[in-house]
Amino acid sequence: MNNTQLKNVTDIFKHHFDGVEPQVVCAPGRVNIIGEHTDYNGGHVLPCAINYQTLISFSARNDQEVHVVAADYDDEQDRFCIDDNIAHNEDKFWSNYVRGVVSVMAQHYPNLVGVNMVISGDVPQGAGLSSSAALEVGVAKVISEVSSLALSNQTLALISQQAENEFVGCQCGIMDQLISASGNAGHALLINCETLATAPISLPDNSAVLIVNSNVKRGLVDSEYNTRRKQCEVAAKHFGVALLCDIDIDTFEAGKQGLANVELKRARHVVYENHRTLDAADALSKGDIKALGDLMRASHASMKDDFEITTPEIDYLVGVLNEAIGDNGGARMTGGGFGGCVVAVLPSDQVASVCELIESRYFEKTGIKESIYLSKACQGVHIL
Repeated sequence: MNNTQLKNVTDIFKHHFDGVEPQVVCAPGRVNIIGEHTDYNGGHVLPCAINYQTLISFSARNDQEVHVVAADYDDEQDRFCIDDNIAHNEDKFWSNYVRGVVSVMAQHYPNLVGVNMVISGDVPQGAGLSSSAALEVGVAKVISEVSSLALSNQTLALISQQAENEFVGCQCGIMDQLISASGNAGHALLINCETLATAPISLPDNSAVLIVNSNVKRGLVDSEYNTRRKQCEVAAKHFGVALLCDIDIDTFEAGKQGLANVELKRARHVVYENHRTLDAADALSKGDIKALGDLMRASHASMKDDFEITTPEIDYLVGVLNEAIGDNGGARMTGGGFGGCVVAVLPSDQVASVCELIESRYFEKTGIKESIYLSKACQGVHIL
């Protein structure tokens, strides 16, 4: 926990809301160790919650108004009423994540209690580490608390996903919100994105999760994400299933004839990636870090060649990391693609030398300065 961030979000709350001592909710971002673009295809993912988070200080009101202060945007404010038909705020895009969650909760639960909130986060924005999901899950937890709803973590995640899908307008899968809500300290979380079943998978005590932001602007991600989803839907229809991950590798290989080349490649990535994710969870549970690394390398190759969502800068970063880590772990692109971050799992005692190598090579090769985040697997949303 960043104590400075916690003090900041508490002090700002007292300044804006008459010295009231607030409660504070913490909702983490996430990194996905393996399982890319399998979530909306009904498959498995293996993310962990990270120690970069959204903090929300809050207290209940005696009316149905919501007052929000965005500490990271020069204390910019938004105000709306739960009773009203909650509309988009065209001037303050950040507030639509808040409004979306409250709007969805108002549809499901009558007589919500109003709330004062101050929001601050250190999840890097635009890096593919789910700053938006952390914000949504945090707001859902706040509303649940002030209205005494006692909602489960799974319900908080589903509310947050609905808000992003229907109010914000991004057709995301459930992974980001579910890991932010349900993460376990020291564990990755194997998620079945069709049934929402979860299983914590322990990370080795001597391992580290290293995230390297390529700082390549992810300009194509929204349009290309939607294109990939449509291509996967076409492939699923070819196989006569609702979701691509309803088929296994043997079924894919036996029935792939007749698929157009693009849809065939997209389907091959998804079906094999789903299998790799299950194998990776098994490898981690056995402490087999070499097997995990091999699966991460195969995942990246598939994202590059079959799903076609990497960039030269990302490929270079992954190559340098895998060369440095060797058989002691692995690296791959993580997130929607077209820039963003690389994730590596490696022994803790290799972190310093690997970071030094990245810092010496990446800028020289690309002219872009990377950002490096060393993380650990953390607890999901909770009240401090």
